[in-house]
Amino acid sequence: MRRFSRAGVAALIVGYAFLYVPIICLIIFSFNESRLPGVWTKFSLKWYRVLWENDALITAVFTSFKIASITATSAVVLGTLVAVVMVRFGNFSGRTLFGGLVSAPLVMPEVITGLALLLMFVTFERLIGWPSERGMMTITIAHTTVAMAYVYLIVQARLQDFDRSIEEAALDLGAKPVKVFMLITLPLIAPSLLAGWLLSFALSLDDVVIASFLSGPGATTLPILVFSSVRMGVSPEINALATIIVGVVSIGITIAGFCVYQRKHNLED
Repeated sequence: MRRFSRAGVAALIVGYAFLYVPIICLIIFSFNESRLPGVWTKFSLKWYRVLWENDALITAVFTSFKIASITATSAVVLGTLVAVVMVRFGNFSGRTLFGGLVSAPLVMPEVITGLALLLMFVTFERLIGWPSERGMMTITIAHTTVAMAYVYLIVQARLQDFDRSIEEAALDLGAKPVKVFMLITLPLIAPSLLAGWLLSFALSLDDVVIASFLSGPGATTLPILVFSSVRMGVSPEINALATIIVGVVSIGITIAGFCVYQRKHNLED
């Protein structure tokens, strides 16, 4: 038992080291004055200043965040509606086909999805003149199509375990179905909606394959720009940007953990 315990601890240390040592090295070398990766000269904030002056990179960051925000919001709205239909409307005609179409992006390779959407937009442009060019709108539609499937699964799981007695009580008291849904159902499934929104945001922000098919002039996302830069060699500016992203995510996780701890502590009291 003792030997197994030591082996388990060693495996845990190796696993965490494999995951986090590269990130720690990236953060350390973002403060390196040298442009050569892996060659330390002295501590400097030079690359953070260069990053701030890089208009193309800053524009790509704002473009990615804008696309991710719109994608996450649209995916939550559409995915929630689909989940409500699938859970609350019973066995309607075409239910199996409808559920399969919604879930298809989960198992479809991103290359196939990106190519299919590209061909669809090209066909629409020839037939009706829309979209006139590929850019933010086409990327957002594609990301929403994929992210909606994840939101649908998350919200569907929550609705299936949902206690409908509260809704039925509100209906018995004369509340309209829409009002019940807005004031009772949505607040109770809000954690699932938030989880779906965050997952959709992360998926959109991280996507390279689909965005590379559907991006156009003036709509270069951050992952595409980083991928293009890395192919030419790792730039210290990328290290600085990655350090900022890791810092923001770490702060967000810390705040969320603190809020959960405070809520648990308050409930125990």
